[in-house]
Amino acid sequence: MYKKILVALDHTGADNSLLPHITELARLAGSELVLLHVTTGWISYWGRHLKTDESAETREDEAYLLDVTQRLTAEGFQVRSLLAIGQPHQEILNIAQAEGCDLIAMTTHGHRFLYDIVVGSTIEKVRHASQIPILIVRAEQL
Repeated sequence: MYKKILVALDHTGADNSLLPHITELARLAGSELVLLHVTTGWISYWGRHLKTDESAETREDEAYLLDVTQRLTAEGFQVRSLLAIGQPHQEILNIAQAEGCDLIAMTTHGHRFLYDIVVGSTIEKVRHASQIPILIVRAEQL
């Protein structure tokens, strides 16, 4: 049923709550994992327009994705990783569609009241726009 799972990683401890759920599901279903992290820092976003060198944030994100990819590959999973730049919800939706994913996996950090009212959460934006099922795992308190 789930041949390809997009795993949205946010490069925080919350990923440690998500990965055990996803790896167990992937093991049972024989799924390919597509790890995605969306770099959102100022230099990361505007750097592509200004043609500046890669930011430290981007290099750290790439190293993080490589580490998780190597770890999961060593455990026997079929894994690819992608680093995107931009609005997380839009990148998650676009890449899940382009990659032909049949499940999107994300963590929730809980409500941050005022921030969620003003900006909205990534999960809410993905949830309202996605035609692909979404698995949401509550992040453990960090």
